Amino acid sequence: MGFFRDRSSYGSVWRRLTAAVRRLKENVWPILQASVAAGIAYLLAEFVLGNEQPFFAPIAAVVTLSLSLGERGRRAFEIALGVAIGLGIADLLVRIIGIGAVQIGVVVALAMAAAVLFGEGTLLVNQAAISAILVVLVQPPESGFSPDRFFNALVGGGVALAINHLFPMNPERLVEGAAKPIFEQLATALEDIAEALRKGDLELAEAVLDRTRQLDEEVRGFDEVLAAGHETARLSPTRRRSLKHLELYADASVRLELAVINTRVLARGAANAVRRKDSVPQPLARAVLDLSRAVRALASYLEEYEEPVDARRFALKAARDATQTLNERHDLATSVLVGQVRSMAVDLIRSTGMNQAQALEALEDAAGRASEVG
Repeated sequence: MGFFRDRSSYGSVWRRLTAAVRRLKENVWPILQASVAAGIAYLLAEFVLGNEQPFFAPIAAVVTLSLSLGERGRRAFEIALGVAIGLGIADLLVRIIGIGAVQIGVVVALAMAAAVLFGEGTLLVNQAAISAILVVLVQPPESGFSPDRFFNALVGGGVALAINHLFPMNPERLVEGAAKPIFEQLATALEDIAEALRKGDLELAEAVLDRTRQLDEEVRGFDEVLAAGHETARLSPTRRRSLKHLELYADASVRLELAVINTRVLARGAANAVRRKDSVPQPLARAVLDLSRAVRALASYLEEYEEPVDARRFALKAARDATQTLNERHDLATSVLVGQVRSMAVDLIRSTGMNQAQALEALEDAAGRASEVG
């Protein structure tokens, strides 16, 4: 038993390590942006403005480059942890490498990287960078007001805006990264619903229903990232070509929200059917599985920007197979599940670029009208 516990523990550690490395890879570009902006802002404030300790310039650069997409409930914790990480990293490095423009960039990069490994909150990472800068540069303030801090902040903000304008994050990759986990969770939920229907597994059906309730927050986060990505592509001359690709995600975003709702309703219907021990036709379970294949194909279509043949094919097959089960059973529970499968199939088809009329016509050509079956 100890061996299996050790293997389980090893697997958990490995998953956490993998997730930490993935977060770091996803944040390499913003870390580079912030570190370069901080170094340049310090350099300009020191040599152009003639300030001996222009610590507000790199602070303003880092804060300006931040995107406030974090969770508000975690702000206090993120700030506290960010301060601790920033202080520790900076205090150690300053003793080794000293103070200067290059050193500022190095300290900021390492403090932010360390914070990303601990968590993915924006405030945590930014606070670590800011704290690191303060440790390196801050001196006891002079008495009275000095405009130097204000001009330092202008320099830092200006440098950050210039870097973000000329060398922004790839908005396509940003949006794809936000969409991918939603599609994965949606497809997995549909696979589990199909399995619960096939085996009559009430515990699995109820677990899926609980999971689908959490997808709404993921969709809201995706909408925020999509808006940020669209703004980046629209304002940056180097990323404007991404607008057309992002329009695909924008067209699919509303349908994605409806697909999440339909999946939740489908999960609730499956749980109710299993709880009542209804005899659910097996082709209906296979139809739900085809919906999951359609979701994965839709994700590939949006990411690769290719023809949505597979997404439409699986969605229409799911609708056709589900509708045909009404020939076998025409009770209320089966009709409700069939209706949800057809509704979700329409939403997925519309996500591939069809309008409502085209999607309904394709559905009726493939599956017929539900009212005409049985």
